[in-house]
Amino acid sequence: MNDPISDMLTRIRNAQKAGHKTVIVPLSKIKLEISKILKKESYIENFSARHAGASAKQAKGGKKFIEINLKYPAVMSAIKRVSRPGQRIYVGASKIKSVKNGHGFSVISTPKGLMTNKEARKACLGGEILFEIW
Repeated sequence: MNDPISDMLTRIRNAQKAGHKTVIVPLSKIKLEISKILKKESYIENFSARHAGASAKQAKGGKKFIEINLKYPAVMSAIKRVSRPGQRIYVGASKIKSVKNGHGFSVISTPKGLMTNKEARKACLGGEILFEIW
């Protein structure tokens, strides 16, 4: 897998279109931060980081994952990956645009961590635009 963020977004998009209540993605720090932003912006119901396997012995060697509870009725109409491993898209603080006239948001990786486009504009921080959601 070359792009774990695209994989996460695709899993969420597919699960929502299929009518699933939860989706499971492999755990990483950036995916956990993305999940926090999606929950804060009310695009998902909840999320939790877990270990595969019930016993302590299995949890030690088991895989870690994030279980994301999707919101219904669906509040996301689209998720679009902007910056990719083959083509990074960076933007300065003054060049950050709104998404769908304010009906969506973008997630930007700044020196202070992941932020929405509104938060980055307010903090006068630019960075890499990871994805847009509306």
